[in-house]
Amino acid sequence: QVQLVESGGGLVQPGGSLRLSCAVSGSIVSIIGMGWYRQAPGKQRETVALITSGGGTTYADSVKGRFTISRDSAKNTVSLQMASLKPEDTAVYYCNVRSGDRLFPDHYWGQGTQVTVSS
Repeated sequence: QVQLVESGGGLVQPGGSLRLSCAVSGSIVSIIGMGWYRQAPGKQRETVALITSGGGTTYADSVKGRFTISRDSAKNTVSLQMASLKPEDTAVYYCNVRSGDRLFPDHYWGQGTQVTVSS
């Protein structure tokens, strides 16, 4: 059974940093990519950062230059280093893995970890 477990969330002051990690257990065949999404209260879930199996990265405009996604294929983990955090970054952050068909991939999700940016 596939499990994605996030860690590293918490409360941080504006301008601070946090590092989120996601450990993937179980067997996932043909991983296409991994990523982080977030959902703030009253808003839709949005893409934060994606990394492909080849190492290519994509970021939401709102986090470019502040967040960095990385992947350790050997350990089957994906991380999100967040810097210069703003109150608008407050959300539940979800880890995601895409596998299988590139047009119609299977999605696996973690349970989410809360990030709160507040003074």
